[in-house]
Amino acid sequence: GSAALHKPKRFFGAARKVENGGSLTILATALVDTGSRMDDVIYEEFKGTGNMELHLDRKLAERRTFPAVDIKRSGTRREELLLTPEELDVIWAVRKAIHNLQNPEATELLLQNLKRTKSNAEFFQRFLASQSNG
Repeated sequence: GSAALHKPKRFFGAARKVENGGSLTILATALVDTGSRMDDVIYEEFKGTGNMELHLDRKLAERRTFPAVDIKRSGTRREELLLTPEELDVIWAVRKAIHNLQNPEATELLLQNLKRTKSNAEFFQRFLASQSNG
């Protein structure tokens, strides 16, 4: 089991060892919920190695909602390095607001609200205003 994953793990680990600076971006995909024990083992082995996880949702795709991203399961590690403290506060407030919603409703609601604004900053302002109004 684990020996079979040695070479792929070394390959994905290469992204952290680029000589003379720069970076290496590796995009990998994994099928989950297939019923295959091996698919689950591979996913569990690699899921902690990435900087970001993007989970797609078949139900959203079937409803023709794109991007068909499961926003509740997707995320970026170390997002505090990418966002201002104010942006981070809003992101956490958005997550809290959609926590009790099921996907695909959570993603569809977020997409509808994003389409009403021209920028992330405008979305954040509107979201904060809606939260303070109850």
